Amino acid sequence: MSVLRSTELVEGQDLETPTWVTSFQGLPRTVNVRRCRLEVVAGADKGKVIELALPTIQIGRLGADLNLSDGKVSSLHCELRMTPEGYRLRDLGSTNGTYVKGVRVVDGFIQPGSVIQIGKSAVSFDPMDDAVAMPLWNEARLHNLIGGSAVMRHLFELVNRFAQSDATVLIQGETGAGKELVADAIHQSSPRRNEPFVVLDCSAIPEQLFEAQLFGNEIGAFTGAVKSTAGVFELAHGGTLFLDEIGELPLDVQAKLLRAVETRKVRRLGGTKMFAADVRIVAATNRDLAAEVNRGNFRSDLYYRLAVAKLQLPALRERRDDLPLLVEHFLRQLSVSSGNPDPRLPEDFIARANRHTWPGNVRELRNAIERAVLLPNHPSAFETPLKKEGEGFAQIDIEIPFKVAKQKLVDEFDRRYLKELLEAHDGNISAAARAAGIERMSIYKMIRRLGLDKDAEGGRAPTADEDEGDSDSEY
Repeated sequence: MSVLRSTELVEGQDLETPTWVTSFQGLPRTVNVRRCRLEVVAGADKGKVIELALPTIQIGRLGADLNLSDGKVSSLHCELRMTPEGYRLRDLGSTNGTYVKGVRVVDGFIQPGSVIQIGKSAVSFDPMDDAVAMPLWNEARLHNLIGGSAVMRHLFELVNRFAQSDATVLIQGETGAGKELVADAIHQSSPRRNEPFVVLDCSAIPEQLFEAQLFGNEIGAFTGAVKSTAGVFELAHGGTLFLDEIGELPLDVQAKLLRAVETRKVRRLGGTKMFAADVRIVAATNRDLAAEVNRGNFRSDLYYRLAVAKLQLPALRERRDDLPLLVEHFLRQLSVSSGNPDPRLPEDFIARANRHTWPGNVRELRNAIERAVLLPNHPSAFETPLKKEGEGFAQIDIEIPFKVAKQKLVDEFDRRYLKELLEAHDGNISAAARAAGIERMSIYKMIRRLGLDKDAEGGRAPTADEDEGDSDSEY
């Protein structure tokens, strides 16, 4: 959710306005984030007060902005986000829930002066009159990142600021939004820019090979280890290591990664020698890691170590002002790659693009532009046509037994659902499984059961080794 709202004014903003952009002569200059006061009014920490001016404020027991000693409060219990619509309270999958006026809140907006009840504690939330002004990047581009909107220029400013230190950075954003480009921009803006930038896509690695990919291996360390191989920590020595989709790491590997991140030393599988790993760690995920910590799927100590500096990458639907810039950029790329000096889009492309929600984000936009240039008279694939009543339902054959007919319908639904699900996630089975709320192995079984493996290239179904991952290597 974007945290910015444009205005020519700095003074006079009412307390209902969490953030706003100060402009001068029509150009945004700073983003202003209102300072908020949180006071514990009930519970063991009664009387504790903090004042913060942050786009997101977390409340919990460990590693939050407001930490409580209440044992009924989860490590990262809930958060307040400053959004254009108001103050958004979101429970982070806590054990005991988050309440306002006795009503359990999963995700909703609250009024200034609300009292938030968590565990045996209560916290009064009061926005204040003053705000903190944060500068915006003065260009619509930072390395390979493109965006003239205030929310992107604010991101560019943070990227440049974080890049000057060696602090570990956690990038959160939806699939296809450009997380790898953000990581690359951090590297290119840092003193390590002339050293390696190494990428490890954690969503594309078979579980049994995670450690070998991270730390390397010696000959004979496991079946198939016929030579000594350096892991990504060694390969990135002196530079930046980008761990994409960090939320996919198994819990046992997370513990070993934590040790490597803290010591900056690694030992290859099957080896005894310790290798120095002077690396800057940047991690990314499309998961809500704070909620994953509460669910027990992600180690809290690793989360706190990775989230020293956090960047939230906005979805494309949250920065529609950038559509013309991005379209122009992709047309230039297409001109070079295709040899067509003047690729053209249908006249109504931008209008239709503004109506679309872009679930695939910038990656989907790039594909839509290429498709529209190649097939200008073809209906756009990013707009789903309305179906007529009853359309799309398979024919019912009453000449066969009920159970057989029903199974045919179920199989047809599974086949179509799975095809569209995998297409929407660029064939990434891990991402598809998360979106559908099912186990990854269930998708593999469905692929084989429905015969979709025979439709795949080479007549084989995807395997864990072949899962392509959520690459954000380009928009």
